[in-house]
Amino acid sequence: QVQLVESGGGLVQAEGSLRLSCAASGRTFSSYRMGWFRQAPGKEREFVAATSWSGGSTFYADSVKGRFTISRDNAKNTVYLQMNRLEPEDTAIYYCVAARGVGLPSKTETYDSWGQGTQVTVSS
Repeated sequence: QVQLVESGGGLVQAEGSLRLSCAASGRTFSSYRMGWFRQAPGKEREFVAATSWSGGSTFYADSVKGRFTISRDNAKNTVYLQMNRLEPEDTAIYYCVAARGVGLPSKTETYDSWGQGTQVTVSS
């Protein structure tokens, strides 16, 4: 497993932007598929975005498609989530995840490692 540490959360007004970062430990970062999930108060944890080992393939939840962009820098062991045109409904704790094996990118059970999360709050 890798250790994941998220950063970049905060309070932003609607229509604003934030960029989340997730730094991973270890020398095998490029062998992990990476992603982001989120959990709002009183709601189930939900898939946000995922990227392949190389970053060449990306996947998004319908609710964020066209607004959020996931990317990774394997030289820096870091994955990013650029969030634009934020909405109050995006308010949640955002978790960085890593998967060594196969599985659907939108399923929580696909991922072996989870970060502690970073809070994103969008005010209207």
